[in-house]
Amino acid sequence: MTLLERHIEESITTLRGLTGLEQPLAAAADLVLRSLLAGHKLLICGNGGSASDATHMATEFLCRFMDDRRPYPAISLTANGEFMTAVCNDYHADEIFARQVWGLAQPGDVLIAFTTSGKSKNVLRALEEAKRKGIESICFLGRDGGYTKGIATIDLIVAGNNTARIQEGHKLLMHVLCQLVDEKLPKA
Repeated sequence: MTLLERHIEESITTLRGLTGLEQPLAAAADLVLRSLLAGHKLLICGNGGSASDATHMATEFLCRFMDDRRPYPAISLTANGEFMTAVCNDYHADEIFARQVWGLAQPGDVLIAFTTSGKSKNVLRALEEAKRKGIESICFLGRDGGYTKGIATIDLIVAGNNTARIQEGHKLLMHVLCQLVDEKLPKA
């Protein structure tokens, strides 16, 4: 088996393992839909490749996903380098998302977080801050969920130990969530 064939097989195995997440994924889509329909916003965060996933997801709502429709408010908390470096300098890197949740989140908003390990302290702090403010949250996790498991309102855990395969699972779940929501959002 070639390297490509092996990775394809590993990806297929990981993606097939997601079928057990249908109910929490539907609940996550419902949470996002209720928030957006009520005029609230999504705040989305993650580190590294997960930061790209956060920005990708925000774009799917603020621009469009599949069909032309009005934009819906979604903010990637990873997109402001000046703010993040100020927090790292003045406070600690663990606070880069929590301070944004503290300053930006309003009742009815939803925090969406990505962490493949479940051990990202700044993601954990953001979820804790959301909970403190009464903001509901969704967390895309990997492996066994790490110490972040159970903090969010809804966890979507992609089991496995390979970060690349977990990220592929997160992307599939993210796109299905976007489609579930997009199908019910008003176009204008």
